[in-house]
Amino acid sequence: MSLLMRATEVVKRPVVTLAGDDVAQIKDIVYEGTGGSVAGFTLSGRGVFSGPMKTALAWSSVLACGPDAVMVASADVLVERDSVVGRSDAKDRDVLGSRVMSTAGKDLGKVVDVIIEVGELADVVGYEIESSVSINRDGRRVLIPLPDTLAVSGEALMVPEEALEFIADDLSGFGAAVEEFRARLRGDG
Repeated sequence: MSLLMRATEVVKRPVVTLAGDDVAQIKDIVYEGTGGSVAGFTLSGRGVFSGPMKTALAWSSVLACGPDAVMVASADVLVERDSVVGRSDAKDRDVLGSRVMSTAGKDLGKVVDVIIEVGELADVVGYEIESSVSINRDGRRVLIPLPDTLAVSGEALMVPEEALEFIADDLSGFGAAVEEFRARLRGDG
């Protein structure tokens, strides 16, 4: 079973071991170079005066990512920060604030969050955007599904025109919209 969550909900979440030790907290999410999945997390220490850690957490070492914590087997799974961050071609690219354009040239809005489907893998399945006037949502935040692979053009993130048919207002039912959208792109929907 998978769970949809906003990337901003994962940041600052504690990292705990099976033994119950609180070993770190999530600082940032590191995406694979294509932006299609989560490579892992940079970490910070726990506590008011704790700063960034020199270690990171690869997604492959995560046992569970739930609403309250990220679970790992032990602190031994934490790795050198560059081994996670160095895997991403997009290490200097933050999609928050980026414009989303349709392949037909419509400005759809600005990214305010990334929607992640967490299961065995952690896949980026959509963006939460502050909608532009071109999609008639009165500037409200909406969710737009993404194809399996993403396209970036300069400062804009590109989505197929068909994505407009699958825009949702909240996370409930958004997983089904993503599946239906991707099935249509594959030609089986």
